[in-house]
Amino acid sequence: MPTSTRRSRLHALVAAAGLALLSVVVLGRPDGAAAAAPGDPAFDDRGAQSFVDDYIGRHGLPGAAYVVVKDGRTVAEGAAGDVEASTPMSVGSLAKGFTAFAVLQLVDEDLVELDAPVTTYLQGFSVGGADPSDITVRRLLSHTSGLPDPLLLPTTGDLAEDVAHISELDVVAAPGTGYAYSNLNYRTLARLVEVVSGESFADYLEEHVFAPLGMHDTRAVVTVTDTAGLDAGHVTAYGASLPLPELRADVGGAGGVISTAHDMGAWLAMQQRGGVSGDGSRLLSEALVAESHTAQPGAGTYGMGWQHTRTASPARIGHDGSLTRYSSRMDLVPSSGYGTAVLLDSYTPTFQHPFSISTGLIEISEGRTPEVGFPVATALDLALAGLTLLVAGLGARGVVRSRRWAERRRRYRAWRLVLRHLPHLVLPAVSGFLLFGLTSGTRNPATPLDAYGLWPAATGLVLVGGVVGIVLVSVRSLAWRRVRAARVDAGPAVP
Repeated sequence: MPTSTRRSRLHALVAAAGLALLSVVVLGRPDGAAAAAPGDPAFDDRGAQSFVDDYIGRHGLPGAAYVVVKDGRTVAEGAAGDVEASTPMSVGSLAKGFTAFAVLQLVDEDLVELDAPVTTYLQGFSVGGADPSDITVRRLLSHTSGLPDPLLLPTTGDLAEDVAHISELDVVAAPGTGYAYSNLNYRTLARLVEVVSGESFADYLEEHVFAPLGMHDTRAVVTVTDTAGLDAGHVTAYGASLPLPELRADVGGAGGVISTAHDMGAWLAMQQRGGVSGDGSRLLSEALVAESHTAQPGAGTYGMGWQHTRTASPARIGHDGSLTRYSSRMDLVPSSGYGTAVLLDSYTPTFQHPFSISTGLIEISEGRTPEVGFPVATALDLALAGLTLLVAGLGARGVVRSRRWAERRRRYRAWRLVLRHLPHLVLPAVSGFLLFGLTSGTRNPATPLDAYGLWPAATGLVLVGGVVGIVLVSVRSLAWRRVRAARVDAGPAVP
């Protein structure tokens, strides 16, 4: 055989081997799904990056990280501002998807039945106003259990104690009669996973979900602590962002997952592959993955850790997430095979920025150019800032004119003066409730700073109004007393 022919065949064999190796690296997984391949020409990743850059600039956000998947593989990921795609951040209620997945894994192993009472697995479980045996696993997963959703709960750091405290509460509706979103549902489910599996909830997720998916920067926590992903959040105000500590609370099962945009790509891709991990391992049956995405009886648009969104086009299955300093969104778009996750190291009280960014990324996947949008939250905050300055200005004017005000009312009796002051005491009372009423109690984890962070622009207005009210009442009352003392002969008091 001629040398040139042998070389040609050798080159062909080498080329074929190279292509085969490339196909294994890029496409060749046992389940036929492709590996992560950012830069897929079918998706405009430069346009996505530009859109996210422009968005956070327009809306005054400190940072945003995102990932885009298509048919079981990552096609783009990126970040803007002070975060990267690898930055750990709380994903808030996106954690419910992981909790539901863990419960369904136990269903898959015939260790749990969806329609069995939760008391089958948590024998001491109880709640006021309902027979706990009417609360099934499915009803917990779909928020149709009737459990309440209190704003503040005691912090124990232990799921068993957290679930035990539910016995002190009353249901808001009879189990199975309707949808009522409650973090207590998923707190209870996390405890169920612990009892049935014999592992802590965090260890279970690590061993059975995070590690198999290669989510190496993802972990679960029960309580908010000063740890990466919970210690660098912000709340937006006046077109900027304020770094404030996260509210101390127990978040296990309902909002206790810290992840990255990169890792969330692996999670979404597995959902698209019907429960199969990147290395071909099946983590959950395809039927149960589909069931988790399906709206449940009596739950409206809610499935099991996922919710249908029909108010935006195209229709999607996803979930919003937030704590008090972080916010997020994940979406799957069945009609196109795309999916997105968006993580923000900030929370905006009056606008869902993660949803808007996710919508923009979905529009890019369809070849459209998304709008960055008008900064509604910023405009609202600036309007409140204007009112705050107006209140402060009027208060200063009232202080300067306090003697003139007192002169006109020098013949008032004390009771009439008190009535005249009552309107000025409304905001001081509201301020006191915000700072101390909402944060009182030995088992209350909230602080006055947490109360301020609920909506800084609005609470700022209330607090300034409270200070102005107290100062104005004090100064006018003192001026009135002085005028009365100086003019005792001015005439009889008007009854």
